[in-house]
Amino acid sequence: MFQAIVFSRGVEEAREKMFSGEKINFTEGRAVLHIALRNRSNTPIHVDGKDVMPEVNRVLEKMKAFCHKVRSGEWKGFSGKSITDVVNIGIGGSDLGPLMVTEALKPYSAGGPNVWFVSNIDGTHMAKTLAQLNAETTLFIIASKTFTTQETITNAESAKDWFLQTANDVSEFIYLFLLQAKVKDFGIDTANMFEFWDWVGGRYSLWSAIGLSIALHIGFDNFEQLLAGAHWMDNHFRTAPLDQNVPVLLAILGVWYVNFFQAETHAMLPYDQYMHRFAAYFQQGDMESNGKYITKDGTRVNYHTGPIVWGEPGTNGQHAFYQLIHQGTRMIPADFLIPAQSQHPIRDNLHHKILVANFLAQTEALMKGKTPDEARRELEASGMKGDALDKLLPHKVFEGNKPSNSFVFKKLTPFMLGALVAMYEHKIFVQGVMWNINSYDQWGVELGKQLAKKIEPELKDDSEVSSHDSSTNGLINFLKKNFA
Repeated sequence: MFQAIVFSRGVEEAREKMFSGEKINFTEGRAVLHIALRNRSNTPIHVDGKDVMPEVNRVLEKMKAFCHKVRSGEWKGFSGKSITDVVNIGIGGSDLGPLMVTEALKPYSAGGPNVWFVSNIDGTHMAKTLAQLNAETTLFIIASKTFTTQETITNAESAKDWFLQTANDVSEFIYLFLLQAKVKDFGIDTANMFEFWDWVGGRYSLWSAIGLSIALHIGFDNFEQLLAGAHWMDNHFRTAPLDQNVPVLLAILGVWYVNFFQAETHAMLPYDQYMHRFAAYFQQGDMESNGKYITKDGTRVNYHTGPIVWGEPGTNGQHAFYQLIHQGTRMIPADFLIPAQSQHPIRDNLHHKILVANFLAQTEALMKGKTPDEARRELEASGMKGDALDKLLPHKVFEGNKPSNSFVFKKLTPFMLGALVAMYEHKIFVQGVMWNINSYDQWGVELGKQLAKKIEPELKDDSEVSSHDSSTNGLINFLKKNFA
């Protein structure tokens, strides 16, 4: 039935339009071609009649050469010392993807610089980071399409002020850009700029020059393996029959739970500490993509669309929120992910075997549950009986039949991580097509930005504000009275 729905919603046609470079992001008039960034086959992909692959490969070669210079020590800081630390300044897709990947692939970072990520406009984020750095050995990456994002501009200016207290210029600043005109006044040498294109969506940009911090940290060879894993999944998604197509099957399951069982959330539960940012990354990937209520036809949907995405690594989550998954009143579909091999098999792999046992036990418990008869026998075996047993019994019952997917892979390598990320990207794409929404714009982030621009000037003096609703007026005036 669901395969018929997938066919009727035009998933296969939409997939070909994406891979062919058509402008499926119709509200912004853009192609959606993150798949071109990892196109290891170099098969031509055209946008407006132009093959984009030569430009993609040119930037990759420039990234490769730069990574070699930094990691080998050939690239020196202003005082002649080698680079030991790289700070990525960006927000949203310019931060979440590189942060997630560098954390997940930390075991592959030997010989690379430390990486730091500053995203939040809260000065604490920048101040705490700079306090741990030496300007002589630090390289800054400014990751911004247009150099207009307020958080990134402000953080970049603050980093520049700190850096110029010691250095004479900003030669250790690298800019990842869509438009370079905005940064001329900043002082960055054009040779230190790495291009990407308007067909690269922010939340799909880790495969582009936005991934420079990744390549510096784990080495360009490993970065290419990350791309290769994603490309492998791209080929699977494009060619596998629908009934054997993993992203399609995941999308169908997700739509089934959301639209037929009223599931409101989706838990992502990696049983690998290195993947501790995986769920946070796909909070943007999924919710910014499919958190929409307007269809491609411009009408309001009469069904639910994207779920709330959340999660933590196992086994931490077991001691925090699994209670709700097992015995709460809401259905919470969950994805469990685990490598068969640990990066750190300490104590004869004892830790990992305990981790695996918990992984398997949780998915089995969600499926099978515990019946009243099983709970009764368990309580009786413990010596409990009579009224005490009857009162406790209902609390010990697990309904079971809770949906989960288990992803078991040999080891978390760059290739495997690339494949996993691409798998979820394509799942999100298919669900967007099935819900008839544009998964590649994000107009929902605009209103808050517009209102913040109105409020910011009102915070510059002590005068009372009355131009907003009563709640906002009260909050503004309270904050102004208590700034100092």
